[in-house]
Amino acid sequence: MASGGQAGGGGGGPGSPPEGLRDWVRSACRFAADRSDFRRNLIVNLGLFAAGVWVARNLTDIDLMAPQPVA
Repeated sequence: MASGGQAGGGGGGPGSPPEGLRDWVRSACRFAADRSDFRRNLIVNLGLFAAGVWVARNLTDIDLMAPQPVA
C-alpha cells in the first residue's frame, strides 16, 4: 500500500513514522477516514467488530437493572 496522498505530515516525510502522540492520532484518523481504500476499510471494520465483541463478552456480567446500593 502506498502512503501517498497525505497532505502535510507530522514526521519527516510521507513514509516516516509519526513521532508524537498528536501525529499518531492524526495518522490513525487519516487511516480510519480514508474511504477509497478497501483494505483499510476492511481492517478498520474488523477492528471495530473485534472491539465490540470484546466489550460484549466482558460486560455481560454487569447487571444494569440491579438495584444500586444506597449510600
